[in-house]
This record gives sequence, structure tokens and C-alpha cells, in this order.
Amino acid sequence: MKDYASYSYWLQSCGDDLTPRPALNGTIDADIAILGAGYSGLWTAWYLLERNPDLSIAIVEREIAGFGASGRNGGWCTSGFPTSLDRIEEKYGRAQAIATHRAMTGAVDEVGRVAREQGIDIDWQKSGTLMTARGIAQLPSVHHVAKSMERLGFEDEFDLLDKKQLDERIRIAGSVGAIFLRENAVIHPGKLVRGLARAVERRGATIYEQSNVTSFTGGAYPALHTDQGHVRARTVVLCGESYMSGLKGVGRQLMPVYSLITLTEPLTAEQRDAIGWRNRELVDSCRYTVDYLSKTIDGRILFGGRGAPYHLRSKITRHDRHAETHKMLEDNVRTGSGAQGRANLPAYEAWWGGRAFRRTTVATARKKTSRPPGGTPARGWQPPISLDESWRI
Repeated sequence: MKDYASYSYWLQSCGDDLTPRPALNGTIDADIAILGAGYSGLWTAWYLLERNPDLSIAIVEREIAGFGASGRNGGWCTSGFPTSLDRIEEKYGRAQAIATHRAMTGAVDEVGRVAREQGIDIDWQKSGTLMTARGIAQLPSVHHVAKSMERLGFEDEFDLLDKKQLDERIRIAGSVGAIFLRENAVIHPGKLVRGLARAVERRGATIYEQSNVTSFTGGAYPALHTDQGHVRARTVVLCGESYMSGLKGVGRQLMPVYSLITLTEPLTAEQRDAIGWRNRELVDSCRYTVDYLSKTIDGRILFGGRGAPYHLRSKITRHDRHAETHKMLEDNVRTGSGAQGRANLPAYEAWWGGRAFRRTTVATARKKTSRPPGGTPARGWQPPISLDESWRI
């Protein structure tokens, strides 16, 4: 059996037994068959059973619940959307932009509510996000976000910070200002995904682990197919994230994009004083290459970003712990943190996670009538969603 705790600090520290659940064995029937036991698949099952407790739902997972992006992300529970409010307003109108933002901020609170009600301690704290400008060139992006939110009536959800105000929250080399966005939370994603899996089971769903879905069918006879058996269902839901790029019938419709992470040891008092990061705000900058930080409940700093190479034909391997990218992230932590780097932060652990991009990264929900879709990837990680009534997928 794989050492699943070795895949990320979140799985290692989630406090749950990572022994795989029983695999699918034979052919079964269900109302709903879900591929993938990450956030997308588990939340889908959760709300379907909330609406109709009598549904029979089978969740089929190749590894264990939370093995993929849901157990490896940056700990962000964010109201951010992969398309800007300006773009949504331009394409779909002001009312839709407002409704989308309210739905996203509501989702942050909903995660906290469900975790509390289900007794899942996910280290949830609505600490907000600091979107920082590291240099004068990034200030217009910060101000643009503020103007957009103010224009749409969300002026009570943010504060513009100058350099002095930002330094009072966290000292980052080269930063000249920031926007503080209130409606975001920091979490322990491993505790959430593992706890959510057990909560879904209590509602009546069955999770089959160690069951690799090799193909799926739609139309009159929707089903998920594995080497050990099949799940026949009225509806199939594909929630395999980047791993679906290797699934027959999906293939090149999805492109895995990697986010790599490095984590420090818990900071000493001297290191905390050098950085000044007393709360647990999420932190990012306006770089196009993406960088983001969060802080664990025991005072470790997590730094994530892009940079890992894309493999031919979307291949995903364990070797996507890309040494050069992880070194870059560690260097960024050391040079960007503390007063002139005095924090001298020691790296503790590094890992990677894949998310799926469709050929367009604009998140949409639409009905299709011709061929099966590529699937429904998720966030830390937000989804493009396709609904195909004729294929029941």
C-alpha cells in the first residue's frame, strides 16, 4: 500500500486513518455514480443527499479520499472566481456579476457552517486575504480590484492599505501596498476532505477506494467502468480533476496544471517578530505566474506557485515534485519574508498538486446535447462545469 501521508503535510497531519476503504467488487446499481472522492465529488454527494436522502450514491476513487488536489492545495477557502467581476459584468451583466460574487462569498461561510455542524475541526478562520503589490507596477491591479468592487456595491468587503498599513500586518520585501479582502478563510484542507468523506458516508453514500475508473458511458445506460467492476446509474458525475486527462473519453479536453508548495517548520518567536504576520491572512501578489501564502494553525508558512513543466500528452507522475520549482519557492520565502530576510525560514516539506484547465479557463455551467463533456474539475480550485442531459453525465 502507498504511504499516503507522504504526499502532503495536510494528509500527514489530518489525524485520520488513511487506510483505504474497500474497493468496488463486481457490478452494482445506484441512482448517482460519482468519479472522484475529492471536494467536487464529495460536495456533490453531500448536497444531493441533503435534497433527497433516499438517493443511492456510489463514489468511485482510484486512491483514497483527498489524494488529489483536495489534499494538497494551499489551504485557501476563497471567494475568488477564475474570471474577474469586470469580465462577468461585461459578458453577462451587472446583476450576474453581483450574484456570482455573493454566491462565492456565501460558499466560504457555508464550508465553515457544514464543518462546525458535522464536528469537523478544519482550523477554519475567516482571516481574509491580502492581495499585495510588490512594486509600483502592481499597484494599478490592486486599485482596479478596489474600484470594481466599489462599483458593484461591495465597498464594505475590502480595505485599501498603503505600505505602512500593510507592514503593520505583514512585512514583505518590496511590497508597497495591498487590498485586504474580508470574505475569505484559511483552512486545513486535509481535515476538511477526510471529514467530509465520513460525513457523506453518514448520509448514506458509499465510497469505493482503490478503484480505478478506466472509462465511462452515457446515453441510455450511464456507468463507470473499472477493472474490478462497474457502477450502473441513472446519472454519472465526473469529478476527477486533472487525473481525468488520462481517462478514455476525456483525454485532451483537459490540461493538468501544477501548483507546487513548500512549507516551513513552525516559526520561532524571533522569526515571527521579523515578519510581523500575527494573524492568519491569506497572502498573494499580482504576479501573472501566481504566488500565494497561508499560515497553519501551528505557525508554519506555506508558499505556493506555478513553474512545474507540462508533460507530453498531459501525463501525471509522482515525479512532479519538481526540484527546480520547489527551490524557487523556498528562495522566494526567504527573500520575501521578514525585514531584509532576517527571518531565515527553514524549509520543512514540499509537495505538488494538479488542477485541471479546460481549453478555456472561464468557469461556466451549460447544457450540452451532443457528446460527453470533459468533466467537472474543482478548487481550492474552481470548476468549469458541463451538464449533458442526453448523456446523463
